Amino acid sequence: MSAAADATTDVLVVGAGAAGLYAALCAARDGAQVAVVSATPLAETASYWAQGGVAAALAVDDSPAAHLADTERAGRALVRRSAADALCREAPDAVHDLESLGVRFDADRHGRRVLGLEGGHTHRRVVHAGGSATGRRLVRQLSARLVAHPAVTVYEHTRASAVWTSEGRAVGVVLDDARAIVARATILACGGSAALWSRTTNPPGSVGVGAQLAFAAGAELADLEFVQFHPTAVAGIPGREGFLVTEAIRGEGATLLDGSGERFVEELAPRDEVAQAVWRTMLAEGSRSVMLDMRRVDPGAFPNVVGALRESGLDPVTELVPVSPACHYTMGGVACDLDGRTRVPGLHVIGETACTGLHGANRLASNSLAECIVYGGRSARAALDAPALPDAFDAPPAGPAVHAPSRETREALWRHAGIERDADGLRTLLDDPHPLARAIGAAALAREESRGAHRRLDHPAQDPALDLVHTVVEPTGDATRRERWD
Repeated sequence: MSAAADATTDVLVVGAGAAGLYAALCAARDGAQVAVVSATPLAETASYWAQGGVAAALAVDDSPAAHLADTERAGRALVRRSAADALCREAPDAVHDLESLGVRFDADRHGRRVLGLEGGHTHRRVVHAGGSATGRRLVRQLSARLVAHPAVTVYEHTRASAVWTSEGRAVGVVLDDARAIVARATILACGGSAALWSRTTNPPGSVGVGAQLAFAAGAELADLEFVQFHPTAVAGIPGREGFLVTEAIRGEGATLLDGSGERFVEELAPRDEVAQAVWRTMLAEGSRSVMLDMRRVDPGAFPNVVGALRESGLDPVTELVPVSPACHYTMGGVACDLDGRTRVPGLHVIGETACTGLHGANRLASNSLAECIVYGGRSARAALDAPALPDAFDAPPAGPAVHAPSRETREALWRHAGIERDADGLRTLLDDPHPLARAIGAAALAREESRGAHRRLDHPAQDPALDLVHTVVEPTGDATRRERWD
């Protein structure tokens, strides 16, 4: 080899959230040597804070076809049907596999799974573990399984600074301490980009690390204009600003009230509708929040939400909770196929890093954790088929591909690529120093319509000609093109 590596493995997974942990376990169970790179200690990733559950058609009156119909309805005629069909068909088996790995989902006194109802779903089909502590329970159990597996090596407190490519193929990553790990297949599971916005429900590290790594390596990005703003993030409470109050609480009867104490929206409508209604109500009233009334909800069902609010001095059992939208989830990401393959051979993406077209213009609640498991498994299986490494490599990249956003970039994205956008604001992002901010601006500027989570004040109508048409940002710069994904 013309360039030295510090470690060699079959499958390298960058990121240890739900998607990365499950993919690593699947690859190891199938006989691969696996390395996992995690910027944080295991079980402290963004998935740890996920309050939603796993959506799967498990009830006797439900079906994958009904789940697919709800996913497509929420996605506003932009969902890639093959991607959604795979998720909905495979999600029940994914839940069963998680149970075989020791994840205990909430059950009633007869031992039957408790199925929750969330926005956009026509059936109760969301399984939780510990109520709103699903992410915590899930990553803890998967982490425990991972560290106990003899074929897995974990690099904690370690970051990937660049994807190493040789003759156009990904051959591993360079770490921020200059070490290099080579692998037959590299899977990026680094989460999303929601912390690029100044008001967010996400931890600070969710700045599109995987998207930046893949983009610099030659992969394409897609659907960056579609950014989901969660309608019920805590507002105005010191220490809890942006804390997410899970949608499942509205599924159990919590209501949203305006300044006059009146309901103004159907709380279980898809998230883009609810966030837009909250935003417009705040603008009309000149307020910084609306109020969430969860006083009739069983506090024992959501212990971490109730506990966090009580620690901040607000008791949701007796008081209203001030909430407003915050950037929560990015439907867009690195363009890939249904096995996570990007245009760069040997480079796969999963979870929120990836864009298969599954979510369309608006993610259906709790499809994201289901995506992590279903597509984590699919990508792991595909990675096992990667060809052997070449005998010699090109030199590794010299500089880092990941850049932290400045405060100015984060404020600019909130101001110009927030819940409502227009061409004048989006054009200012094209000159932003951060590569993802420029790409987001270019994608949002190119889509001259309003659809799902993308609301253009200067193009308020949905354009039927853009049904199933996705915006792809090319790695050669900020140029975009349209592709129809049937």
